[in-house]
Amino acid sequence: MDNLEIDNKLNLLTNNWKLINNKIQINLKFSDFNKAFDFMKVIANECDRLNHHPLWTNEYNRLEIILFTHDKGSITELDFKLAQIIDEKLIDFM
Repeated sequence: MDNLEIDNKLNLLTNNWKLINNKIQINLKFSDFNKAFDFMKVIANECDRLNHHPLWTNEYNRLEIILFTHDKGSITELDFKLAQIIDEKLIDFM
């Protein structure tokens, strides 16, 4: 997937996803730790269903999610599929 295609797909997402170091990334802030953790649990189920798992970091109410298809060495359609699911699930948490 080239940078133009990545940029076009980023523009289709509804939240503030960015291309950083050839990975797509979002930084989220929730009202508290429990809300952030509950969101992570919902997304974990989706990740297992897709068999595609993010690199993520949680500190209190903040969550950083980085998507990249490691076995392909690049961003793939699967990353954008998971990003879209994350966007859809965020509606219930923000």
